[in-house]
Amino acid sequence: MLHLGEQDRARLDGREGRALQFAMETVVAAAEIDRAAELIDIGFAHIDACFYNGRAHLDFVNYLLDEGASLAVPAWTNTGLVSLDDLGLRDPTRSEAMREAHELMQAYVRLGCRPVWTCAPYQLPGRPELGAHIVGSESNAVCFYNSVIGARTNKYGDYLDVCAAITGRVPASKLHLDSGRVAEILFDVRGIDPALRAKDLFYHLLGHVIGRESRAALPAIVGLPASCGEDDLKAISAAASSSGSVPLFHAIGITPEAPSLDAAFAGGEPARTLEITAADLEHARDELGRDDRERPLAGVALGTPHFSLAEFERLVALLGSRAIDPRLTFYLTTGRHVFAEAAARGWTATLERAGIRIVTDTCTYFSPAVRGLRGKIMTNSAKWAYYAPGMLPVEAVLGSLEECVESAVRGEVALDAWDSA
Repeated sequence: MLHLGEQDRARLDGREGRALQFAMETVVAAAEIDRAAELIDIGFAHIDACFYNGRAHLDFVNYLLDEGASLAVPAWTNTGLVSLDDLGLRDPTRSEAMREAHELMQAYVRLGCRPVWTCAPYQLPGRPELGAHIVGSESNAVCFYNSVIGARTNKYGDYLDVCAAITGRVPASKLHLDSGRVAEILFDVRGIDPALRAKDLFYHLLGHVIGRESRAALPAIVGLPASCGEDDLKAISAAASSSGSVPLFHAIGITPEAPSLDAAFAGGEPARTLEITAADLEHARDELGRDDRERPLAGVALGTPHFSLAEFERLVALLGSRAIDPRLTFYLTTGRHVFAEAAARGWTATLERAGIRIVTDTCTYFSPAVRGLRGKIMTNSAKWAYYAPGMLPVEAVLGSLEECVESAVRGEVALDAWDSA
């Protein structure tokens, strides 16, 4: 039986207007599906409904605006289908969809969202803190918020995310509860050579394996090196939430709710333990894209999820004074805040002179394809490699950031053997 407070009932009865009534009806329906006993307050929302998937998205937000809706909590926008800085980035023959996508993004600004247009909102100042109840919508951000920051959110789909932000309320269910955050399956990577665990590609491949093998169980990982940083954890979050919809993982000794195995499993034992080997990771790399030597490299796509400032710094160092082979298309996507920080350091100008196109507000694995992105495309993102070939006229090759840079400079795929440190 769902218990509702007096304000919840007033909104549900329509005493505070039709917009709040509609939003509360939606939240209550979700609570009943989850069999939640009550609703709880949230302090923040990351909105995915600003991404255009058809006219219904625009009709939905316009209805709310017409009814005078406003947000109860701070809300930031996920990526859009278009880049507001380059409206012709995608196929101009689909002008109506591009126009409506642009209109949709502007509508969410009018609703009161902060227009950050990023799938990695956790890279911005003012992110939620440990234990905060929030609404996350984008899959990698949900996983990162839960795992790396220790904020609490379920995976909120389009429309429900907006209704929760309008009411400031969500069902007290699943990952909002202590009982819903207990690890169930353990991935042990201690048997992998430390030199391999130090590679950036390791985290992307591990995330892919974790997503594929976890099924509905919440995973924990033992054996990650102390050098593991937020970009590495971002890679696990993105890959695991793509191949397996993982909303939370515990990295023993690294993530805030997992100082020990005992803490991650709440005193219990794993239902399964999987010892991950270098061969498992090599298999994952093959799953995500083999290199067809008969087809030439056509481009490189970085920034899924959006590039961080630390990744910009590393890319500039790896590239040095070299330029990208002019036959290739090289896209890098990032958020507006990170772009501004990188620009202030002179990094964006350096990369653009070298032939790298930096894009904000959107991502390159969405359909329709961005200009020039077709054929064999190399990426350092397991998420991009997982999704793009099913959405775009591309085949993916997965490599480390260093391998992507070397390949872009040479104009051909340059991969190291995974089992060589």
